Amino acid sequence: MIPEYLQLVARIQQELHDLESVVTRAERGIQATRQRPEDQDLYIDSVALNLHDFYAGLERIFQQIGSTVDGNIPSGHNWHQDLLQQMHMELPELRPSVLSAEAMQMLDEFLRFRHVVRNIYAFQFDPERITRLVSQMRPAWMQVQTELLAFASFLEQVAK
Repeated sequence: MIPEYLQLVARIQQELHDLESVVTRAERGIQATRQRPEDQDLYIDSVALNLHDFYAGLERIFQQIGSTVDGNIPSGHNWHQDLLQQMHMELPELRPSVLSAEAMQMLDEFLRFRHVVRNIYAFQFDPERITRLVSQMRPAWMQVQTELLAFASFLEQVAK
């Protein structure tokens, strides 16, 4: 039995539960921009924060997988991109790929947007880009959630 894997499964499941709320809040924020266009800037700020949280939550899962299963979390200037790529890699005799190429590609723009949120003022956000990202969020979420649950199932099997 590998208790660390079972703990990781529980963390993944909790994070996925929380991320569902993040996705829903982002979608609600975009709906609010249509219902109250005079307050669009305020809703866009909220949506941007939820887009940031979406990728940050997934990245926490990836970091936990990296440290618990892989024994390595990338470092250096491009560590965020390297970690995403690491989740796509199959590590023979250790673990299967966590993310498909399709999921990795879907998440790449969310990773880049996370950087934007951290490095510009909120009044500089591009509402069109944010609206587009939210429209891509649910399909990306469904794909990644499915893959992470499959990986969690793998961990449970190995742990027992």
